[in-house]
Amino acid sequence: MRLGRVRFESKYLAIQYYHEEKDWSIRWMCRQLGISKAAYYKWLHRVVPGTERENLLLAELIREYDEQYNHILGYRRMTLWINRLNAAQFSENRVHRIMKAIGVHSVIRRQTRKYRKSIPERTAENILKRDFNASKPNEKWVTDVTEFKWYDGPVCHKLYLSAILDLYDRCVVAYVLSRRNDNSLVFQTFEKAVANNPNAKPIFHSDRGFQYTSRYFQSRLNDQGMEQSMSRVAHCVDNGPAEGFWGIIKSEMYYLQKFESEKSLRSAIEKYIYFYNYERFQKRFDGHTPMEIRTEALNAIKPALYPIPENKRIQKYKQKYTA
Repeated sequence: MRLGRVRFESKYLAIQYYHEEKDWSIRWMCRQLGISKAAYYKWLHRVVPGTERENLLLAELIREYDEQYNHILGYRRMTLWINRLNAAQFSENRVHRIMKAIGVHSVIRRQTRKYRKSIPERTAENILKRDFNASKPNEKWVTDVTEFKWYDGPVCHKLYLSAILDLYDRCVVAYVLSRRNDNSLVFQTFEKAVANNPNAKPIFHSDRGFQYTSRYFQSRLNDQGMEQSMSRVAHCVDNGPAEGFWGIIKSEMYYLQKFESEKSLRSAIEKYIYFYNYERFQKRFDGHTPMEIRTEALNAIKPALYPIPENKRIQKYKQKYTA
């Protein structure tokens, strides 16, 4: 591992390690690696530069957070975590270089499966139109249902999670777990969100799942003064934030372990959602958590704006194919 700028440093480190741990001959190793014994001793007794000492300390922090957060931090979020928790100002490039040098990297998301379409009872227009920015809490909510699996020996069981996210702060404002993916699951989630936010009248966006197209659910939206919005057929990106949240919770928690009981799976999901709301720093929010942003905005006369950074690849795609 080379964290300094000394030539042949990796060779010097190897000699130091094998001499101290294996009692190998320094003279023999220097001869085999093509360096002089004097050069090695000069490196060994050198005054370590401040930058190199800082890199070594940074490497230890990276290893600590990588282990503590179960390998979910890429270099951007690792930088955010280190700077926020240590009142530091390390650059992303520096953290990236050191992570690469010590072999630390985040877990990679799996590709999502495609599901069969269902025939809706009653649908609504796509009012949201992929405008995922919001100027205040409870202005726009998105929702969806996903499934998780746990195993009792060879037998596979399913657990369903219904959640509602606020697009202003990306908080999970309500969620419910159930063994059944039915109307009750979605209705309970909605009632829980309303109980927590009784005066909220957001645009309520979902896909065209059978629960959201039911007459009862639409009447409850009307009772609360909410405007319903639905994704277009075969356009899952219309509900991108909800789909993105499923990717986050599964890649950072679910895919990293195998669950052998419903209790352990429920507990893991509940702990992760708490972590996501209260402890998961986000770069878009200047290193704050969703709940910090939500609490601040609910107590402010004019909430701060956190616009979604422009995705240059998407803009380039639109210019090419919509011109």
